[in-house]
Amino acid sequence: MKYPFVKSRTVLITGCSSGIGLATAHYLRRRGWTVIPTARTYEDLELLKSQRFTPVELDVADSKSILTAVTETLKLTGGTLGALVNNAGYGQPGAIEDLSREAMRAQFETNVFGLQELTNRLIPLFRKEGYGRIVNVSSVLGRIVMPFMGIYCASKYAVEALSDALRVELTGSGISVSIVEPGPIESNFRERAVRQGSELDQEQSHFAEGYKQQLSGPREYKRVTDPFTKPPEAVAEKIHHALEARKPKTRYPVTVPAYAGDWAARFIPDRLRDRLMRSRLGRPTST
Repeated sequence: MKYPFVKSRTVLITGCSSGIGLATAHYLRRRGWTVIPTARTYEDLELLKSQRFTPVELDVADSKSILTAVTETLKLTGGTLGALVNNAGYGQPGAIEDLSREAMRAQFETNVFGLQELTNRLIPLFRKEGYGRIVNVSSVLGRIVMPFMGIYCASKYAVEALSDALRVELTGSGISVSIVEPGPIESNFRERAVRQGSELDQEQSHFAEGYKQQLSGPREYKRVTDPFTKPPEAVAEKIHHALEARKPKTRYPVTVPAYAGDWAARFIPDRLRDRLMRSRLGRPTST
């Protein structure tokens, strides 16, 4: 074994229907890990089975589903686990003033509360084993805010804060906590965000013009790539390092924009960052 201090090469990965989660499942399996991927829907679970995985059904917004998934995972692994990769999540678009309480709650239920509840279910096991790797997939938008993605950014800021607190609280336990912060990644993330955005009352919004620029309808959606966009395997590579490094990093930015966002959050004054972001607002609708 290349890394003899890795005590258990078994990992539970959430959100493996596509994108980063699916790429990470394949990446780690090729490197000798026993991967337990999760997904919510029957179709996605069947797809994972067709790719020779033994998936577990999991909806992180549902406490009962979390408990059932943990029980099923430990049955599959013989009661042990080496690592948890919290990847499941989505982005709720919209200006803050246009979001209902239900939409904001749903964003946090999936991206924050479900992530932490699942983690809390597994920490006692990791403590008992004296070892464990926890990797939380955040975002560059957990470091710097983008208009029309404010509640998503807030959820990722929360993941960053929870991860930092947990890392300190687990001192001496043998459990590490790392945060992976992707920038633009080739996936269906934006496509789903566009679908979520279609549920907003865009025409009546003060920001109707901005929505037209930033959130086209699903039928008009076209995947846009740029030189800074990376494939999901780039994220999987950083997750792999966090799982197997003797001293994993606390944070792993992925893509040039992620590094730039981290730098901007630390060194660019708030007012200047505000000015740079205003171009995304579009022309306000008169009221």
